Amino acid sequence: MITPEGFDEFVATRSPRLLRTAFLLTRDWAAAEDLLQTALARAWEAWRRIEGDPEPYVRRIIVNAYASSWRRRWRGEVPTADLPEVAAGPDRYLALDDRDRLWRALGQLPRRQRAVLVLRYFEDLPDAEIGEVLGCSVGTVKSQASRAVAKLRLDETLAPEGMLQ
Repeated sequence: MITPEGFDEFVATRSPRLLRTAFLLTRDWAAAEDLLQTALARAWEAWRRIEGDPEPYVRRIIVNAYASSWRRRWRGEVPTADLPEVAAGPDRYLALDDRDRLWRALGQLPRRQRAVLVLRYFEDLPDAEIGEVLGCSVGTVKSQASRAVAKLRLDETLAPEGMLQ
């Protein structure tokens, strides 16, 4: 099969950055690699129709595939009223650093709000480009970012250290 012109170069130069975006959304390297692979496969099919810089197009595929894969997949968790007994001994997880607490707090945000924060603060994209990637207006991007940051400010695990104040 013949590769569309410029696709190999795009994959070689832009994959690390796109993989980072996928990782920040999924919080799992294996899932991020699968997500990027899915996005690149879809981009390859549409490569000849993409006009201009293909990175925003592929980034939008990543965000959309991330959202749809989460809806499709069952998590396998079953809620229970009884908590398991905790073994005696020192708690190895008391020494979590600020990054881990922030990481967990980001994981509690709705997917769209997390996507806005990842694209804005980790990918350093302007609001207009985030709106293009997510298929929404700049106002929606701003309101989603505002709501996400407000939720993070209310998170008690972040408040003691004054991380977001």
